[in-house]
Amino acid sequence: MLNPVWLRTFSTVAACHGFSEAARQLGLTQSSVSDQVRRLEQEVGRRLFVRDTHSVRLTADGEAMLAHAGHILQAIRRAETQFRAPNLKGRVRLGCSDDIALGPLPTVLAAFRNAHPDVELQITIGMTGKLYEWLDAGQIDLLVGKRRLGDKRGTRLFSARLEWLARTGTLVDLQQPLPLILTAEPSVSRAAVLDTLAQSDFRWQLVCTSSSHAGCVAAARGGLGITVRAQYLSARGLAPPLNSASLPQLPDIEFIAVAARRLSRPAGTLLQLLHDSDLRGSWLGE
Repeated sequence: MLNPVWLRTFSTVAACHGFSEAARQLGLTQSSVSDQVRRLEQEVGRRLFVRDTHSVRLTADGEAMLAHAGHILQAIRRAETQFRAPNLKGRVRLGCSDDIALGPLPTVLAAFRNAHPDVELQITIGMTGKLYEWLDAGQIDLLVGKRRLGDKRGTRLFSARLEWLARTGTLVDLQQPLPLILTAEPSVSRAAVLDTLAQSDFRWQLVCTSSSHAGCVAAARGGLGITVRAQYLSARGLAPPLNSASLPQLPDIEFIAVAARRLSRPAGTLLQLLHDSDLRGSWLGE
């Protein structure tokens, strides 16, 4: 049986390239470190280190053991983190824009649920502007949404550039007003697009307005016009127009988390998980 204490000691010796420094880091005597490595070598029946008076080197079997030890110790750390976490109970009211909800949010929610199965999650989907209103009114505890670069409220999770999207194969007629499909007010994406166009020579026309990003995607798939989305939030059936390089370049927007002034322990725990997570996963949004 591979004793995790032996594996941790073995990994430390390998990282330090010596028994003396490993003993110092582990708070053990050098003889204890040597004894644990010897027991591990006896257990697997292989020599793991080549030792002389000047150096300590891994054998080929030692290199293989180091790889296994890393995976084993990492799994142990994950288990310890989960079962040492406080047994949280209560409720978290999370507000989220639908582009995040249809994309990376499920991964974070699954991790939170696995660690804290007794916490009830209430998820409210809405445009970021509405989410701010609900947060200020005390109707939600946390929100995950967007802000324009330069705004200060909230904690940044990541940023992404907006891009033009339309039904695959679309060639926009640049001699005509741009047929825009945008989310309704208040919308960070809508404001960013209209501000950009106001500083350009392009004419534009709102052909469709939706209360959700999903509605904009559906209208664009139907060929009604062009819409926008953060680059990492790709959508099947849509692609940048064939002449997108001739359209105005859109700005970056920031995705953020904002918390109520007073948070419960469950809400604070979810907020920390959001901060520690990379929401830019390799997935395709709807």
